Amino acid sequence: MSTLFLSISLAFIMPMMVMSIATMMSKKTINEREKSSPFECGFDPKSSARMPFSIQFFLIAVIFLIFDVEIALILPTINIIKTSNIMVWTLTIMSFIMILMGGLYHEWNQGALKWAE
Repeated sequence: MSTLFLSISLAFIMPMMVMSIATMMSKKTINEREKSSPFECGFDPKSSARMPFSIQFFLIAVIFLIFDVEIALILPTINIIKTSNIMVWTLTIMSFIMILMGGLYHEWNQGALKWAE
């Protein structure tokens, strides 16, 4: 019981100590305009260094990432076919794929997959 309590308390105390030390060490001084502006060989920048970013690229990337991870979760289940009941495996995989298709249908209906109008 005491080793379990010690392990759990260390699991909470150590990250708190690391975060507090990192916070104390990363205190920034006063922000100056020159420090936060991009450096262009000593000259003042002609325009903003931040370029506008299309939200469509971001949405497609997030959707791809979600579906890619979910497909990667399906692939190892192929090895389970030999050891499990084929009916249970089929129902599990089909329900997982139906949830994926429901998410894709929802994204399609919301217009997240429209690239240009």
